[in-house]
Amino acid sequence: MCAAAIYTTYTPAASAEAELPFGDIAGSYAKNEIIDLYNKKIITGTSEHSFSPQGLVSRAELITMLGRLLKLEPVNSPISPFTDVGRNAWYYGWIQAAVQLELAGGTSERTFAPAQPVTRQEAAALLARAFKQTGNAADVQAVFRDSGTIAAWAGGAVAAVSSLGIMKGDQTGAFRPAAPITRQETAVLIYRVLQQQHWVAELGGGQKPQIVMGWQYGQTAAQYQNSILQSNVNTLSPRWYFVGSTGVVSDSTVASMVTWAKNNGKKIWPLVGNRFDQAATHQLLSSTAARTAAVNQLGALVSKYDLDGLNLDFENVAAADKAALTAFVTQLAGKLHALGAVLSVDVSPDLGTDWTEAFDYAALGKQADYMVMMGYDEHYTGSPTPGSNASLPYVRQAVGKLLQAVPASKVILAMPLYTRDWTLKQGSVPASSVELSLAEQNQRVGSYGLRPVWNSTLGQYVVSYTGQLKHTIWLEEGRSLTAKFNLAARQKLAGIAYWHIGGESPDIWTSIGNAERYAGYSFR
Repeated sequence: MCAAAIYTTYTPAASAEAELPFGDIAGSYAKNEIIDLYNKKIITGTSEHSFSPQGLVSRAELITMLGRLLKLEPVNSPISPFTDVGRNAWYYGWIQAAVQLELAGGTSERTFAPAQPVTRQEAAALLARAFKQTGNAADVQAVFRDSGTIAAWAGGAVAAVSSLGIMKGDQTGAFRPAAPITRQETAVLIYRVLQQQHWVAELGGGQKPQIVMGWQYGQTAAQYQNSILQSNVNTLSPRWYFVGSTGVVSDSTVASMVTWAKNNGKKIWPLVGNRFDQAATHQLLSSTAARTAAVNQLGALVSKYDLDGLNLDFENVAAADKAALTAFVTQLAGKLHALGAVLSVDVSPDLGTDWTEAFDYAALGKQADYMVMMGYDEHYTGSPTPGSNASLPYVRQAVGKLLQAVPASKVILAMPLYTRDWTLKQGSVPASSVELSLAEQNQRVGSYGLRPVWNSTLGQYVVSYTGQLKHTIWLEEGRSLTAKFNLAARQKLAGIAYWHIGGESPDIWTSIGNAERYAGYSFR
């Protein structure tokens, strides 16, 4: 079987079987199913004129068929742990997509075994996982006479797909769990999936819109707009406004970007910052006159430029200014709401330190339309110990604590498009770090020929290398960002945000696009 050619689109052969896409399926019991799925571009042949119906289906082939069935896109991620999945292999992007969505995993930490034939119980597990089905392993005992030979890890999946009529036993009532599955059998199974009409309706439906915000940083207006067009971002947040100690607002509005956003169907919530200046912020917040001046100027800017809203990013606020910050947000929210505009407020994870003490989650959440949880800087420049920038447990805890005070419909999870390369502590020399964009991270991984190791607890790949000193990078890429996106989706948050646009590598938009689509399926 010519696996490398299996997913190329072919022109049907001109022969005695001219009406058939392949010359070797006339006698196959799955002929009609093969034709239907070929026409739907879910399966193709093993050569220009052959389907090889009795050939065995490989892991790579079945993963690709399922990816197409689920309307996913192959992901050209530069980060992969597998030594047996080459970047130029026809199945590389499909395997990456499946692994990132946890539809499939490797056969070991370093191998995927793409050419390995799929057994019937493995096919059941892949189908059940792809279509979010669970079953009771005990139920197979009454269905299949060889239920005792079904692996414990596959029992629930076999029960699920058999109850739906997707997989059945042979004429003797046996499931034959360890038997490899043929290509014609696979066609029948996928065809049966497409007889689940409510599933088909979901596969053909549109995605539920959510907020996807992207901050501008370090890019010109033209660069930022170009990056936005490559992304799934629908809400722009350029860094245009900063408030000083007396309430004076600096105005760096690019009016043409407002027009561009509206012409491209994007919302625009410019950032309002305090430049991390705690003393100036204290002066602003402690003065009723200064607060009012700032609110009036910001309202005037919203009116002048017809803005959709503002994104308030006040950081390094003194704990003593907690009530005053809430008062400012209350006043600003009232002004914006009167103008028909939105107010979102950025907050940091509550770690019980002065850095976040000024954020009264509950009070701010009552006034603002959205609370943006900045789910990063778990370990930051100057941290006493090296570690992840945004591990999954850290993000989960941060979101969980915010949700105790603010409804999910008001929460946006901000994810990082950057990480840090940590130089580990050497003797009396403390650990230090260098911030990297995802493109810089990927280049470093490639230049050192590193193979990352997935840490399922952290929800991240980790790599280490030695230059003059030992380094470790906790990677951010499509799989780790998908894990964070899925956290937001499970919690039914209002949306996600990215700090910052321009830090990404192009593949992550495909990864998140797949995650958005797959999270929208319930298959109930």
